[in-house]
Amino acid sequence: MMPVSRSNTRQNHFKLARQITEIVLERGFAEGDHLPEAMLSQACGVSRTPVRSAFKILEDKNIVRRREEGGYVLNQPPEKVAADSAAVPDDMEGSLAERILSDRAERRIADVHSVSALSRRYSSSRSSVLNALKILSSDGIVTQLPGRAWAFQPMLDTPNAVDESLAFRLVLEPQAILATGFQVDSQKIGIMRQQTEEFLQRPDGKLSSATFLHLDCAFHSFIAESSGNRFARGVLLAHQRLRLSTQKDVSIADFRLRQSLQEHLGILDSLERMQLQLAADQMVLHLRRSQIRKPQAISRGFRPPGLGVAP
Repeated sequence: MMPVSRSNTRQNHFKLARQITEIVLERGFAEGDHLPEAMLSQACGVSRTPVRSAFKILEDKNIVRRREEGGYVLNQPPEKVAADSAAVPDDMEGSLAERILSDRAERRIADVHSVSALSRRYSSSRSSVLNALKILSSDGIVTQLPGRAWAFQPMLDTPNAVDESLAFRLVLEPQAILATGFQVDSQKIGIMRQQTEEFLQRPDGKLSSATFLHLDCAFHSFIAESSGNRFARGVLLAHQRLRLSTQKDVSIADFRLRQSLQEHLGILDSLERMQLQLAADQMVLHLRRSQIRKPQAISRGFRPPGLGVAP
C-alpha cells in the first residue's frame, strides 16, 4: 500500500473543513454554539482527529473559535459563515478555483479561455490552473472543449438564466421521481425533515437565505440521488452544484422560505409513503410557484432591495 502524502492529507482536511461548514449551515447552528466533535465526525464519516485538523483551518478563517475550556464554537452568524466558507478551498487548488469563479461572476473573464491564458492571468502553473478547472468542471461550471480550450457554462445570475433553470427542472425533476427504480432512503428523509423543521422554528427575521439555499439544494439533490434513471440523476446533481456555487448573496422573503420548505415536507411525506405520482405532482406545483416568484431583474453590481433567487 502506498503511503498517503502530506499534501493529500492536507487536501482532505480542506475538503473536510468545507463539509463541516455545510453541516453547520444545514443544521441551523447559531453564532456561539458549541460544535460537537462526536456529531461532526459521525456526520462526516471520519474520526475526531481529522475533524480537529479541519477546525484549525476554519479557525484560521475566523469561522470557528477555540474555547478556553476546550472544543470549538461557531464564531460568526450563519450568513457570514456561508460567505466566508467560500474562502475555504476544497483542495490545494480550491482557492484558485474560487478566484476564477469570482472573476467569471463579475464578468472579468470571457466565456472561453485556454489554460495558458488563465495561467498567465493568475501567475500560476499550468497544472494548478488545470486542477482548478477540474474542480469547477465537477460543479458544472466549466466544460472542456475539443483541443485545449475551456468554456464557462451559463451562471444563474440573470433573470433569463433563472427562468431557464426553473423550466429545465420543471421538465426533469418530476420525471426523475417517476422513473423506474426510484428508491427512498428513510434515514435521509428523517434527517432532512428534522433539519427543515428546526429551521422553520426560527422566528421571522432570523431565517437565513444562505442556510435556506443549502437546505433547498440538499432537498433537490436528494430527489436526484433517489432517481432510478442514471442520466437524470447525473444532470440534476450537476445542476444543483451549479446553483449552490453561483447563486450567491440571495435575499428571499421569509414567507416564501416558509412556504417552500413546507412544500418540501409535503413531498417528503409522499415519497416516504411511496406515493410517487403524488410526489411528482407536488414537485410540479412547487417549481411552478417558484417560477411565479422568480426575480424580475438582476443587473451587474445592482440588486434591488429584497430581490433574491427563486427557491
